[in-house]
This record gives sequence, C-alpha cells and structure tokens, in this order.
Amino acid sequence: MAKASYAEFRKGWPIVLSSMLGIGLGLSPLPFYTTGVFAPHLAKAFGWKIGDIMGGITITTLMVLWAGPLVGILAARFGVRRVAIISLVLFSFAFMGFALSNGSLIQYYVTWAIVAVLGAGTLPITWTRAVNHWFDLRKGLALGISLMGTGLFGFFSKAITTGLINSFGWRGAYIGLGLLPLLIATPIALIAFRDRDPAKPNADSNAAPAPGLTFAQTLRQWRFWLMAIAFVPISFALAGPIPNMENILKTGGVSPRTVLELTPFIGLSALSGRLLGGWLLDRFWAPGIAFFILCSPGFSCWILAHGPLDFYGAMLSIVLIGFAVGVEYDMMAFFVARYFGMRSYTVTYGVLYVFFSIGAGVGPLIFGRSFDATGSYNSILTLSFAFLVAGAAAFLTLGAYRKFEAVPEAVTTNLAAA
Repeated sequence: MAKASYAEFRKGWPIVLSSMLGIGLGLSPLPFYTTGVFAPHLAKAFGWKIGDIMGGITITTLMVLWAGPLVGILAARFGVRRVAIISLVLFSFAFMGFALSNGSLIQYYVTWAIVAVLGAGTLPITWTRAVNHWFDLRKGLALGISLMGTGLFGFFSKAITTGLINSFGWRGAYIGLGLLPLLIATPIALIAFRDRDPAKPNADSNAAPAPGLTFAQTLRQWRFWLMAIAFVPISFALAGPIPNMENILKTGGVSPRTVLELTPFIGLSALSGRLLGGWLLDRFWAPGIAFFILCSPGFSCWILAHGPLDFYGAMLSIVLIGFAVGVEYDMMAFFVARYFGMRSYTVTYGVLYVFFSIGAGVGPLIFGRSFDATGSYNSILTLSFAFLVAGAAAFLTLGAYRKFEAVPEAVTTNLAAA
C-alpha cells in the first residue's frame, strides 16, 4: 500500500503542482479574497456602498450557473488541459479589466460577468478531473494538495494586494494581480498539466467508458440532489463572512492594525484544511469528517455575532472558518468520485458547483446588504450558524461509498438504480 501510494505521487506530482497553481490563481480565489481589500478604495473613489461592491461576486455566481456545466462539457469533449490553459490566459486579461472602472456600476458588473465566463475553465472542475484520474489510493490527499492553492493565495493575497495598492494605486493592483495567472500558472500548466482519461476524445469507439454513472443516471440519484441542496446553505455561510471579514472585525471593535494581522490567517488555516482534510478523507468516512469540519465554523459565526470579540476570539473564528473553506472543494470532488464515479465527473461536478456557487455568490452580497441596512452583521451571522449545522448534518445520510468498474451501459443502468 505504501509503495503504491508513493508511486502515485511520483508519477502524478506534476499534475498536483500545476493544478494547485491553476486553482490558486484562478477564478475561485483571486477575486474572492481580494474584493474586501479593494472595497474601501472603490467606495472612496466612486461613492459605492459595500453591498454594491460585493454584488460583483453575485454576478459571478449568475454567470457560473451556466458556465460551470458548459466547462464540464467542453472539458469532456476537448480535454481538460486545453480548456484550463486557454481559460487561464483569458481570465488574466479579463481581471485586468477592473482597472478600467470609471464609476459606473453597470460597467463594473459587466466586467465581473466577463471575468466569470472567461475564467470558468480555471475552476476546480477542470483541474480535479485530472487529479482524480491520476490518483486512487491517496485521492483525498492529492485533491487536498491541489486545492490548497486557494489557501496559499488566500494567505498572501491581502498583503500582496495591499502592497500593490500602496505602490501603484488600486488600478495598478488590479493589473498586477491579473498578471499572476498569466506569468505563473499558465507556463507551469503548459509544461506539467495533462489528463489520464480512459475515455479520451477521439479514442477508439469500442474502448470501455470510464467507471461510473452517466450524467443522466446521476440525476436519478437521491444522493446527488441531497448534495446539491446541502451545498447551498453551506457555501452561503462560509463565503459570506470572508470578503466582509475586515468590516465584521472592525464593527466588532477590533482595531484596524489587529484586523490586518488577523485576516491573512483565513488563507493560512485554509491551507491547513486542505492538507489535514485530504489526509482525513483518505482514512475515514468522508461524510462524518465533513460534519465535524463544517459544524466548527458555525460556532465561529456565533462568536463573531455575539462575542466576546477579543483578539483570541477573533483568531479562533477566523481559523475555524478558513479551515472549513480549505476542505469544501475537496469534499465535493471526493463525493462525486466516490458516489458517482468518473464517467461523467466534469459535468456532475460542474452542476454541483453551480449549486455551491448560488450560496457562495449571494452570501457576500446579503452580508453586505445586511450591514448597510442595520449597521451590524449579528443577524446574518446567527443565521449562518444554523445553515452550517443543518447542511453538515445532511451529509451523514449519504451512506457507504459506491464501487464502479468500466462496464457496458446495460450494467451501469442497473447500478444507477441502487
């Protein structure tokens, strides 16, 4: 077992490395972790409210609702390598478009829409397909390392963005951040990223399909719909506080200097979550792990809402939220592979990502609107506590993993009924 695990990483580490950089500098974390830093500067420059600025993340959600599944289809048709690399390049230039903002909210939201559509191929949908094909014994750990790119960038992003703004202004910072996927992730992906798909495009039509259910069969699975519904409140409660964290801490009485010291720990704890979470998923029943990890940030939301919000309380809250954020994508990818197989992985993951994005997209906006209306985040944080506990408990009903083999369609039809 140990030798086989080592062999997987010896052959698959380039895939993990390129996936980590592609995800970490892609659509999922780059706008999400930096919007809170840009928000005060955009508000000062154009007179926008916090809710208006966070609305850009909601626009991203609306675009991902159809772009996510489309990326899954394109990846299955043309290969994940081609889709991911092209999207990295287009996303890079699109993100720099924020530097052209002129005070029009319409233009700002259109830029978000373009960023989302062109950058959809940088989402974990593409990268995790290749990782799942390269790894089996240590699938969870490989996914955790690949997805820890979000944690790495989350840890450094706020400091990098602040430094760029101080040196070049907020417009220059958008350009500087936009260059990162173009100059770092894209060259590595060109050299190291490739898929190992048993059902490659243009392959022999008599070849056995990848093990698992077709997408039509997956849609008839109650487990699929349970996951889809549960991910909405979970993603809402995890995504809402993060872009608003600076403002949450300030309104809770934390000094601006302490806020700058604390917020980078979101990314650091997310990084820890990727590594430890992946290790746990390989060794224990994933829904049980998900329950404990996702309930923890529920208590963070309670602390942030009801205090006491001293340095240690704020630190604990940030660490628990960041740790859970570090595991959420890993769990989704792991669940898809273990309960539905790899046959329709990208499409299945893409549709589940849409449900996840619904919550993640409206969360920051509703958090911002709640603050604009009441001057406090207490009510929305308390609601998030309930969302996290209820969503995490739903995963406990998923049952044992499924076993799939590359078999004819008639046999997989029987499997789908199980």
